Amino acid sequence: MPKDALVNAGAVPEQPMGPHRRVSGMQTKLHRWAATDPGRRFDDLFNFVHDPATLLVAFERVAGNRGVNTPGIDGLTVADVEEFVGVPGFLDDLRSAVKAGTFRPLPVRERKIPKPGGSGKVRTLGIPVIADRVVQAALKLVLEPIFEADFVPVSYGFRPKRRAHDAIAEIHLFGTQGYRWVLDADIEACFDSIDHTVLMDRVRRRVKDSRVLALVKAFLKAGVLTEGGDREESHTGTPQGGILSPLLANIALTVLDEHLHEPWRPGGSMSTAYSRSRCRVKGLPRWRLVRYADDFVILVHGTEAHTEALRDAVAHVLAPLGLRLAAAKTQVVHMSDGFDFLGFRIQWKRKRGTDRWHVYTFIADRPIRSLKAKVRALTNRTSQQDPRTVLIRLGQIMRGWANYFKHAACKRTLSRLSHFVWWRVIRWLRTLHRWKWKDVRRRFTTPDGRWKPIAVDGIELFKLETVRVTRYRYRGDTIPNPWTLPTNA
Repeated sequence: MPKDALVNAGAVPEQPMGPHRRVSGMQTKLHRWAATDPGRRFDDLFNFVHDPATLLVAFERVAGNRGVNTPGIDGLTVADVEEFVGVPGFLDDLRSAVKAGTFRPLPVRERKIPKPGGSGKVRTLGIPVIADRVVQAALKLVLEPIFEADFVPVSYGFRPKRRAHDAIAEIHLFGTQGYRWVLDADIEACFDSIDHTVLMDRVRRRVKDSRVLALVKAFLKAGVLTEGGDREESHTGTPQGGILSPLLANIALTVLDEHLHEPWRPGGSMSTAYSRSRCRVKGLPRWRLVRYADDFVILVHGTEAHTEALRDAVAHVLAPLGLRLAAAKTQVVHMSDGFDFLGFRIQWKRKRGTDRWHVYTFIADRPIRSLKAKVRALTNRTSQQDPRTVLIRLGQIMRGWANYFKHAACKRTLSRLSHFVWWRVIRWLRTLHRWKWKDVRRRFTTPDGRWKPIAVDGIELFKLETVRVTRYRYRGDTIPNPWTLPTNA
């Protein structure tokens, strides 16, 4: 039985300090206590949740999010709070309500957005009001360092200092070590289907404070105000769009991580190179899970039959959570056929001109189509937008896209895309200004006939082929979190 343990709130230094330093110190202590004692259950966390420093840091994080201008059902944005209410007064009232136990989350506002890839399907988001976002952010500040101590290193989504590139690097590493069969899986409607009872049981394994548990449950049960204006109850799931939702989803899916990673723990059948070699001698499979949120792959050093058996095992583990694998998106493939994961195309193939085979990471087709669609939308021949504005926006889109994919084998892809963008912009400018081809050459070539960069009012068109392609190094179990103390601390 896990032992109960109290959090010594008085241990927080009393000397004056900034809110960020105070919150960081609190998180570091919580994480250290959780990592030192895996069976510890934390009480008296509620005081940290409504601490003025916690709420201030939480508000700053809400104000820095991409959805800052998207209101909840009350119609208020962060800008409205800052202009009409004032941040100090808003946070004081919110703290009083939370501390007194009178705070009640409002239903989230339903918003449907198209899924990427042009499939025609939509993703349903739940947009909380600003006050609810702040309290959720405060809860995350307190709970995340505790549960981060329990999370398995093979999960990468929505965790601090971890990136999609770490997941791709791990797949690349194990693919080169003979893990060639792949269970490419996706959980159907994961955020909408998580069983609340099972999720709360997982939270209670670490949290004893009934007031914190009540807050978490209240957010799960807040309900949804649909686009049609109807109020719907929330019986399962944690709405996408909530700040706390990714953490809760990771807490629930840790069940899957623990089950599949158990053989890799000390003493397990895959914990050492020798034990893994014994599996190979006996004809037993070895596997490695790599998960990013509700998307995951299982790399198998074995046969197709071994991989199919793992599909059934995964389905059995997910069932108590109210989750199931999406049949249309879950498949067993050999790495030589390739598979897509997190926007990358991973494939084991022969190096051109040699008999040597390697695991390559390319850019998948869907992100390329998505980028081209954005470029086409900005350079539509009937568009009358200001060219300088268009070049700025194109640069923003292409820089972000290229920085994400620059670790793939993509030099030729970037060159082709750069060529595509150049022609789209030139044709749009010709239509916009009614130029003939000789006008284009006069403006964008040097006297000796060389092409100059396309530029308008000092803004040059960003060239994708100038992006430096580099390999992303595998970090493995050495990825630190924000609360990892130095070894000499």
